[in-house]
Amino acid sequence: MKLDLLLTNADIITMDPRRPSATRLGIWQGRVVGLDEEVADLAAAEVLDLGGATVTPGFIDAHCHTTWFGLGLGELDVSGARGLNQLYALLEAGMAADGTAADGTAAPAAVPGWLLATGFSQQQHGGAFPDIAVLDRITGDRPLFMRHNSGHMAVVNTAALRLAGADQASFADPDGGVIVRDDAGRPTGLVQETAQQLIQQLILPYSTEAIEAALDRATRYYAAEGITSFTEAGIGGGWIGHSPVELAAYQRAASAGRLHARAQLMPVLDVLHPLDGKHPGGAAHAGLDLGMASGFGDDLLSLGPAKVFLDGSLLGETAAVSHEYCSHGGTDNTGNTGYFQADPAVLRDNIEAAYAAGWSIAAHAIGDRAVDLALDIITDCARRFGPRAVPNRIEHASMTRPDQLGRLAAAGIAVTPQASFFHEGGDGMTASLGPERTGWAYRASSFLSAGVILAGSSDRPVADGNVLRGMQAFVDRRTSSGALFGNAAERLTPRQALAAYTTGAAAATGAAQAKGSLEPGKLADFTVLSGSPLTAERIDALEVLATAVGGRFTHQALPDRPAGTAAALHH
Repeated sequence: MKLDLLLTNADIITMDPRRPSATRLGIWQGRVVGLDEEVADLAAAEVLDLGGATVTPGFIDAHCHTTWFGLGLGELDVSGARGLNQLYALLEAGMAADGTAADGTAAPAAVPGWLLATGFSQQQHGGAFPDIAVLDRITGDRPLFMRHNSGHMAVVNTAALRLAGADQASFADPDGGVIVRDDAGRPTGLVQETAQQLIQQLILPYSTEAIEAALDRATRYYAAEGITSFTEAGIGGGWIGHSPVELAAYQRAASAGRLHARAQLMPVLDVLHPLDGKHPGGAAHAGLDLGMASGFGDDLLSLGPAKVFLDGSLLGETAAVSHEYCSHGGTDNTGNTGYFQADPAVLRDNIEAAYAAGWSIAAHAIGDRAVDLALDIITDCARRFGPRAVPNRIEHASMTRPDQLGRLAAAGIAVTPQASFFHEGGDGMTASLGPERTGWAYRASSFLSAGVILAGSSDRPVADGNVLRGMQAFVDRRTSSGALFGNAAERLTPRQALAAYTTGAAAATGAAQAKGSLEPGKLADFTVLSGSPLTAERIDALEVLATAVGGRFTHQALPDRPAGTAAALHH
């Protein structure tokens, strides 16, 4: 046998407990053939001496929004503004600078006639939201849609509300959403949760070409950060999807070599529909045509669980919690325990229909009351219809009471708490929750101790998607003020943090047999770092020197190698 690629002189962290380290790694036809003595006598088409650099399994982001992130790279980025005056100045510049993307490159507007902005958070402006009167002065009759970085709310102007027919005080809030109004009943420009769809339906769907270009931009960015696989947490519909044919855009990108990481896609539950045919159990079934369900696809592009939103967000104080939020900073939260995005009985019926049709479930549940609902429904579905090869998941599981840990483990439900939220949102969440409940927030170590599958993820672009910074956040749990977020006992060791983004994420996505560790027979997805995340003084100070998917480089900045991508991925 002649190997395609042989890595030598490397510090290889395999994440395989049977062989935790190595110095040589052989690759053939996209898979790992062997390590050290197993490949010592094999010739290779290319031998790459890494000069002592560290090799880890490729990073897996188990929950992100790649289309949204890629589109945002071509929209007005307001995340750098600090104070509303800076925000207004950016919007004014955006009105005068059509065709310039956030990265400074030419990018024709994906939705002509609109001003689309991304990256807003009131946390960056002392808790203040823009004045709709000022927005109207800046934008005039041009409709504005500025997404909050949580994804659970947006800021719009009067022109956008007027187009949606929602500018009058008499307009009723949609189920599961709120058009925020002042004391006189006038819209403030803030639309929460499902109310965003009133505006988004005027923008959607994005063209397949625009989504394909967004995927190319986003996954090149991922490659530069060492990411080799990701789960797209919601496509095809609802307020998180971008087109009813979003899967087709992914297929086009994969076929054209424009998808630079492996993708697992979660269809939003809204896009599933009743299916005729003979089904076991006699239950109602809802799915996609031809009976496609979780697990359909291949190593590059596949379908994951069906995504369903049960509640909102902690930063927006709309997540369903068992005790009211704390009042703080002039905000009176008396009686506010958040809300579900639909009647729980309706949510249960819809989830059961999808599960009966073969879908795994990924339930967005932020508050502990929503985690209760997710646990009840998923465990009932598993009892009635059996387990699923692709694990059921609770997305975020942001507030988890001690009594819920054992139930999660017993049900085999994976969780995706985002360490990336600690820095920007930690201080705000602490104020909302109070000191006692903050100890329940975004657990990590206690999940592992209870036997719960913990997957590393970012929720990008809601939060920072850099995996090395995410690992560091799991280790130190520091907010932007330098305060400890939650309980120090929830900190992970560096190895546990690396496992979250490798073996843990692979297990949570149902792909542990194929990736997550570097061992013979598994996919040759790896990341080359300037040092070891297990021993570095600061994990977030390491550099990504190269990224490979199936043994082919999607990014590389190695010394003595020509710049640029070495080879394109092919479906």
